Amino acid sequence: MGPIEHTLFAFMVGLTACGLAGSAMELISGRRLAFVDPYVSPAHVLRSLVTTVCAGPLMFANEALDAWRQGRISALALISCGCTATIWALALGVVLIDIASRAGMLLGSADFSV
Repeated sequence: MGPIEHTLFAFMVGLTACGLAGSAMELISGRRLAFVDPYVSPAHVLRSLVTTVCAGPLMFANEALDAWRQGRISALALISCGCTATIWALALGVVLIDIASRAGMLLGSADFSV
């Protein structure tokens, strides 16, 4: 695979992980995904960090679309938010692929013989 295919693969991994995490969180909590409680809270910083890392691009896109519908941001700002969410999903995919690669190497080097 060339660099374009690697980039697209990383983006799709990040987008898939973001969508799965966001959908699961919405189903569990019964609320729309956004940067508000119960997803992001100053009382639960670690949980908020993990939630934001995993489902952040979807949260950001939801917040930007709401702001655009209410007239709080312009179309150019909405496009900028879409680009940011895209880059965020790509970065998430790169991190997840790296974690999976390192875990695979660790498991592959283990000696399971008895």
